[in-house]
Amino acid sequence: MSLEMVPLGRTGTKVSEIAFGTWRFGRQNDAGVVEVGGDRAHELLDAYAASGGNFIDTADMYGDGASETFIGDWLSDRDREDFVIASKIFWPTREDANGCGLNRKHLRRQIDLILDRLGTDYVDLLYIHRWDDETPVEEFMRTLDGFVRDGKVNYLGTSTLEPNAWKVVKANELADKRGYEPFRLAQPRYNAVNREVEGNYLDMCADYDIGLIPWSPLAGGFLTGKYTRGERPPADSRAANDQRFADSYLTPANFDALEVIETVATEVDASPAQVSLAWLMHHPQVTAPIIGARTVDQLKEDIVAANIDLTADQFERISAAKQHLSA
Repeated sequence: MSLEMVPLGRTGTKVSEIAFGTWRFGRQNDAGVVEVGGDRAHELLDAYAASGGNFIDTADMYGDGASETFIGDWLSDRDREDFVIASKIFWPTREDANGCGLNRKHLRRQIDLILDRLGTDYVDLLYIHRWDDETPVEEFMRTLDGFVRDGKVNYLGTSTLEPNAWKVVKANELADKRGYEPFRLAQPRYNAVNREVEGNYLDMCADYDIGLIPWSPLAGGFLTGKYTRGERPPADSRAANDQRFADSYLTPANFDALEVIETVATEVDASPAQVSLAWLMHHPQVTAPIIGARTVDQLKEDIVAANIDLTADQFERISAAKQHLSA
């Protein structure tokens, strides 16, 4: 199968309907083992591109920069213009007072390091990875606008700001007033059991023409169906080794929602993970969910979600299975 192209939010750029997230590239787990090394990263990128994928998501802090380096090495043998690359800036990269956040010094240092590791003159999309309450909005929006004017960045986005819709509005209103580039994309956590963006945040995105590119579409693995209500989690699972994750996800309400997804999965002859991804892809505000994978087989299985057609009834049943409490 080949992934179809869709508009990147309300921009004129086209991206594949599923994005590939590379947060595992170069990442060391608690045992000090690298989850995805360079060779495996290239195999995954090869498989994604072979499926028609062109939308690659990374960040300056993924694998302490290794993720961007792996992508850059892979891109060196390909036509850069065939791909849409997104990265992010915020987290500490140096042990000094200005080595974190959205201050101008940190932003300017990091954009050059990002471009160097990726081996490219520009990134298509640059997110602020978190909000910075210590830096004036005027300062970082003007700096980010400068990146766009200089040709180092095409579009701007925000990541993980679900409770703070008003902050995005504040930034975009200032951008409109000053003639700066606004935030055109948002990357919140959003899936069939994490629904905190429903309500004010989604309404804000719709009103300001901000496209949605959700991360964690499978709820950290919960929506794959690997967990069973009332049973001990598998020993090698995240829930067995992360009590906060278990407390957040292994709840009666989430299992109720999972049962609805499993029923729909049986109806369409697919896996719960594929149906969960398809549900997001059918959402009118979603551009492309971001999938991550450790293996090529896992990646290919997730991409099958693009072939699943949910009926309006199936979409609504999953939507109604668990709703945001304040919605």
